[in-house]
Amino acid sequence: MIRYEMAPDIESKLRRIARRLKMSHIDLQRVKGVRSYGSTSQGVIARCHALPKVMQLALGMDAHYVIEIISEMYDRLSKPEQIKILIHELMHIPETFGGGFRMHHNHVTRKNVEKLYKQLMEE
Repeated sequence: MIRYEMAPDIESKLRRIARRLKMSHIDLQRVKGVRSYGSTSQGVIARCHALPKVMQLALGMDAHYVIEIISEMYDRLSKPEQIKILIHELMHIPETFGGGFRMHHNHVTRKNVEKLYKQLMEE
């Protein structure tokens, strides 16, 4: 059974990364970090979840995003790899910040993640 808990440490890292990389389209007040335990997903380290348009309408809410870190996979990575995972997940949030995803892996690529990671480390 999967267990979830809020991850303020992840939220803090996401905010720092988004600010330093000038991802100004991301409303950091509406991005939450969650750590999960007990996932049986193979090869999944993290996931980006969004509140779909239909739920936004029904609940009278704006878009929100949740970055889920799968603890068993993420926590054993090196610090640089953890940062790259967070960059990757933030890259899935589209410019519109409307509840959809930037799914095109021609944008969210290892090469682009590495480029942003290098930029982050140079600042």
